[in-house]
Amino acid sequence: MNDCFVTADTPETPAIPLLPLEAEELSAWLEGQPQRVRQWVAAAGFKARPEQVLTVPDEEGGIGQVLVGASPEGDTWSLAAAAGQLQAGVFAPPRDWPESRLLQAAVGWGLSGYRFDRYRRCDRPVPRLHLPGLEPKGIGRLRDTVAAVSLVRDLINTPAEDMMPEHLGAAAEALAEAYGARVSQVVGEDLLRENYPAIHRVGRASAYAPRLIDLEWGDPAHPRITLVGKGVCFDSGGLDIKPADGMRWMKKDMGGAAHVLGLARLVMAAGLPVHLRVLIGAVENAISGDAFRPGDVLPTRAGLRVEVDNTDAEGRLVLADLLARAGEEAPEVILDFATLTGAARVAVGTEIAAFFTGDPDLAHGLYRAAAAVDDPCWRLPLHAPYDALLESSVADVCNGASSPYGGAITAGLFLQRFVPAGPHWVHFDVMAWNTRHRPGRPKGGEAMGLRAAFQWLEDSYRR
Repeated sequence: MNDCFVTADTPETPAIPLLPLEAEELSAWLEGQPQRVRQWVAAAGFKARPEQVLTVPDEEGGIGQVLVGASPEGDTWSLAAAAGQLQAGVFAPPRDWPESRLLQAAVGWGLSGYRFDRYRRCDRPVPRLHLPGLEPKGIGRLRDTVAAVSLVRDLINTPAEDMMPEHLGAAAEALAEAYGARVSQVVGEDLLRENYPAIHRVGRASAYAPRLIDLEWGDPAHPRITLVGKGVCFDSGGLDIKPADGMRWMKKDMGGAAHVLGLARLVMAAGLPVHLRVLIGAVENAISGDAFRPGDVLPTRAGLRVEVDNTDAEGRLVLADLLARAGEEAPEVILDFATLTGAARVAVGTEIAAFFTGDPDLAHGLYRAAAAVDDPCWRLPLHAPYDALLESSVADVCNGASSPYGGAITAGLFLQRFVPAGPHWVHFDVMAWNTRHRPGRPKGGEAMGLRAAFQWLEDSYRR
């Protein structure tokens, strides 16, 4: 991640003005321009449509200004198309924008510079956004936000052979070292001795040992916040094996773990006055003679026994042990992130983070935070009557519902059984993947709901 995408310093040559325009504003703007500009815009076919970018020359033949078709998706993405198309240089947003709008636009500008370059060279120059008068703290916050999202993208985009449980553990260790946090890991057979039987059972078929990753940061006297992440580093579906097209992108099934590491980075970088705990269950859902089977009954940390209806519903089994562990210290808030169900994608599509909570005030707080940072989230219901669809004749609960409908809801209800009463709990069911390119959001791994969740935490706990 290149952190030179924004500067408050005076550039050696004047910054080139950027002007976002909506289509209906273009005609009025052109009326006030010289003839050469009107001719240039007409010849280029610029209509101020979203993602259109046009460099307009000055009288000497240099770049006089840059026109950008305004984004309909909010301030964050208002300049992102320009950042993705311009070459090296320093560019200035409109001077009459308030600071809050400038900061949002700078996030999108920075995310447009993201490249996953682990396996190939990406040497495209990064244009810089000039924000004069911005305090170092503001610059730092921008860079931290872009870095956290980039971390999530990098972890998800990395192929499974280089992002197995041990690699995910190493990523947590590196993050902890950078911010003075502590990390412990429970690996392989030790999971049974430490009472994480469901995590062990899901991951034991792999050549890569399953593990619990536990990161802790902050003053124990501060409010306790626990983040829980599903870290299925690759999901074959187990014995209920996925078809080829369903398995192709399952390197992203550790997206929940990536999200909580990115969120932890933001919390620690901001120095929020909280005692932070991050719990990740890192496994590969593989196929071997030791794989768990449909019809098996699995023990869990909470003492509930789960009948396996489908081995491809493994993420909720991992989360069951993690949520039970999270509740043992009675934190104020438990946030879990998981790439849990295709049903959530059917409900809200691939570009909105679905979330569940039984706390309406918390839900409204998340909506406000999501709107403030252009990070769309949508609440789905924990419809209690659907809980009956998880009944088992041989165990306390089944990991699959008896109906094909409402799958994201029944998954949330399954998880709710493992969350003790008391903490405010939010479950995010996210795609963690862009299926199409948009300015600032290339195809591939993506952080969804991350910036909204952090904004809510900051609104709730910043003194």
